[in-house]
Amino acid sequence: MSEAASTRVAMADSTALLPSLAPLLHEWLPRQRWFAGKGQPITAFSLVSATEVLPVDSPAVGAGTGAGLLHLLVRAHQPSAPAQWPADCYQLLLGVRATLPPRSAAAVIGRPADGPLAGRAVYEGLHDPRLAALLLERLRTPGSLGALRFDRGGAPIAAGAAPRVLDTEQSNTSLVYGDAYILKIFRRVFPGTNPDLELPLALAREGCGRVPAPVAWFEATAPEPLTLGVLQPFLRGAEDGWQLALRALARGHDFTVEAHALGRATAEVHTALAAALPTPALHRGQTEHLADAMVRRLEAAARAVPALLPYVPGLRTAFDAVASLGDRGRDWAAQRVHGDLHLGQTLRAADGFWSLIDFEGEPAKPLTERRRPQPPVRDVAGMLRSFDYAARSHRPWNAAWAARCRTAFCEGYAAASGMDPRGEPELLRAHETDKAVYEVLYEARHRPDWLPVPMAAIHRLAAVAD
Repeated sequence: MSEAASTRVAMADSTALLPSLAPLLHEWLPRQRWFAGKGQPITAFSLVSATEVLPVDSPAVGAGTGAGLLHLLVRAHQPSAPAQWPADCYQLLLGVRATLPPRSAAAVIGRPADGPLAGRAVYEGLHDPRLAALLLERLRTPGSLGALRFDRGGAPIAAGAAPRVLDTEQSNTSLVYGDAYILKIFRRVFPGTNPDLELPLALAREGCGRVPAPVAWFEATAPEPLTLGVLQPFLRGAEDGWQLALRALARGHDFTVEAHALGRATAEVHTALAAALPTPALHRGQTEHLADAMVRRLEAAARAVPALLPYVPGLRTAFDAVASLGDRGRDWAAQRVHGDLHLGQTLRAADGFWSLIDFEGEPAKPLTERRRPQPPVRDVAGMLRSFDYAARSHRPWNAAWAARCRTAFCEGYAAASGMDPRGEPELLRAHETDKAVYEVLYEARHRPDWLPVPMAAIHRLAAVAD
């Protein structure tokens, strides 16, 4: 039996693979931006699946080079995880070579001391253009490969586009192929269909052009379906709304035309989602659950960030007002929404056309929660907070700029949907308060220098109760 064949047999068995990689992953995984369990030790790893996308020593990459691409789904067990929840599952694409080329040196993970890959260099495969190109080839030809299934829409996918990794992702990794496609690789994966595949497909069926339609995608098929990656058209030349807003502030320019257009785009997406997917009403029980969840998040955040404590009574009135209206029989429409809408999730083309991207929702939340129908004002509140963030990132703080943008966005939304989000002030205030509380907790943990930005909103929102 040849070395290549024996390696494939060992990989197919996979019993020795993870133990040999575990010492390397213990060091490497916590350093990745997309690893969610920072600050807690990893006590063990367990293998969910292992698939050779390109077998080690495959002739496709040159005889004797020792190159291969392994796809792993691995659970990282940590003591902080609740006992009733499964450990976080991560998607890894590992390059394997006998000799690592200089261009991949920065992506190295290590060399296993034993097991089927003993002595070989293991590295982040997405940073190897030859290996990253294999993913596009797999997506061009739908079918199954081990535990993986590759699917695509009806349009053919052009071949030969050179891949490059974007360095702006936090919770995921994105590859751009030429100027034609962008492939988002979900790193922390959950059972079920990811909203970043589900919602753009639904919007495409409704003919909504505000969201790039998925071209292809791939999933894990066992032991349960998991969305792993989505390929979409790359909007060449488009600029994200956050950078555009900061540029306008730096130059002293108004941003209300752009904010109004963003409001229209958001309303069009909401209208299409409401047509494509169920739109249940929030009755008394659901409204009480919504308000109670906001209160629990506020109390948990105040325990973690003592600066919030003086504001808790005033902030809680926002949630109590929603619960009170529900008790009196007030219903609200709910539907699928973006779930994490802000300026950085928008793109403007050279002709001024706005698109919304990244429908994954807040990655820290369970997938079932992210897929739950919610009031559309949740997205509106997220964008209103984003205008405030942009204005406060500029010196001096331009409160009037943010206020004009907030008004223009709501007016644009109303013009396209017929519903002004300011017409539901209690619900809008509750969602904006909930978002600001989330921001305080995030900034306190990750960017303490930014904490004054959401704290200014906390001060304003708590004062509304006075």
